[in-house]
Amino acid sequence: MGMLKEFKEFAVRGNVVDMAVGIIIGAAFSKIVSSLVKDVVMPPIGMLLGKVDFSQLSIVLREKTDTAEAVTINYGIFINSVIDFVIVAFVIFLVIRQMNKMKRQEETKPETTKACPFCKSTIDLTATRCPQCTSELVEQVK
Repeated sequence: MGMLKEFKEFAVRGNVVDMAVGIIIGAAFSKIVSSLVKDVVMPPIGMLLGKVDFSQLSIVLREKTDTAEAVTINYGIFINSVIDFVIVAFVIFLVIRQMNKMKRQEETKPETTKACPFCKSTIDLTATRCPQCTSELVEQVK
């Protein structure tokens, strides 16, 4: 019974739930990007290249017979997948870049508060008396 309880604690931990939500959103985003590439990006590119349908590009290794299907290398589908990957990777790069930028801004903010040495409450850096415990704050000489 201990193992079941331990698994339950693990499964409902915040990090696991956050990760699951991220995976679900990522899968949905991937479907959107795949549709964007297949239905929006590739048709104009195919028209510019002489009305080429990339999803139909393939190399036939063996023709279809009465008893066997054709054997092909579908490199057009691979090209679509590479473009999907590049778009997803670029969007993830932009998101991570923005998160890092916000984190750097947060780290460079100057401190505006300090802890009262007597009651440990948070007070303004320029305070001369603690509003919580009313202790007089003497500037320490370094």
